[in-house]
Amino acid sequence: MGIIGSHLQAAAIVVVVMVMALMTDGASTSKVSPLTVGFYATSCPSAEFLIQRATQAKFNVDKTITAGLLRIFFHDCFVQGCDASNLIKSTATNKAELDAVPNLTLHGMDLIDTAKAAVEEACPGVVSCADIIALATRDAVVIAGGETYAVPTGRRDSRVSLASSVNLPGPGFSVASAAAAFRGRGLDITDMVTLLGAHTVGGAHCEFFYNRLYNFNGTDGLQDPSMAESLATSLKDACPMKSVTSRYPVAKTTVAIDQGTEFVFDTSYYHQLQHNHGVLQIDQELTQDPTTSPIVKSLAKGSATHFSSSFGNAIVKMGNIGVLTGSQGEIRRICSKIN
Repeated sequence: MGIIGSHLQAAAIVVVVMVMALMTDGASTSKVSPLTVGFYATSCPSAEFLIQRATQAKFNVDKTITAGLLRIFFHDCFVQGCDASNLIKSTATNKAELDAVPNLTLHGMDLIDTAKAAVEEACPGVVSCADIIALATRDAVVIAGGETYAVPTGRRDSRVSLASSVNLPGPGFSVASAAAAFRGRGLDITDMVTLLGAHTVGGAHCEFFYNRLYNFNGTDGLQDPSMAESLATSLKDACPMKSVTSRYPVAKTTVAIDQGTEFVFDTSYYHQLQHNHGVLQIDQELTQDPTTSPIVKSLAKGSATHFSSSFGNAIVKMGNIGVLTGSQGEIRRICSKIN
């Protein structure tokens, strides 16, 4: 599971998701974006509208789609670049990223397929799956209450997807380790803290905070002393010790990371961290580390508009990682398989 969106799935997240990932050496970080806003203005002028319409329809029946899309985007960009390689299904001769453990609970693939079908009908072979991910993610953030931001497009889709290339750190990573992973992708410490704000619409499976409840720092029965007692009580109710054997299966209980407005894109995540209500260890440690604590305070103190604007800038920056453009890669006709 990636740090951003931890388990940006259902009511879940990133990642985590994630999101903060150790990347493979193959993906480069663009200093100057080779992408442009309005890339499809002539070649497929209805593309962004069709994607937005599909995203709204999905949100109407499943509010967890915002977290799901954020996690898909993070898990895509942080492996070999923003190229939709994590949408490709495995074949008899290749185990793809989608079957790597951190991606087993990705949520929202059906929306990507629906949006892709709509744009293929309007403009066959023009709009990439990678751009659909980026645009649908923006739309879902806005629908959930965030501010809009311009999404540069022009990405092409990868023809390579390897499960072995997926190496995402979990929420138990230290702030320093996570920051190093971000720096390796051209994202600074402020970008990291801002992108972790995706957890405001996210959730996490019990296995990713179980040790904080029952086995902190490897001590049987010890609870993380930094966790507010009221939060610990509610988490223990949702994730009792008896339900854990060695590790939770991927489909087990999910709890909201934002305990107040879990489907609204706002600043409550940062406020809760300041009151020791961080569900994930990496989240709570943001308030304890001197390099990140001032950023958390600033985002909590600022307006929701300020956070949304900052988030838009950071996710656009992330969306430039390792992009394929021009004649690189391809435009997949079906997002789950190479042409």
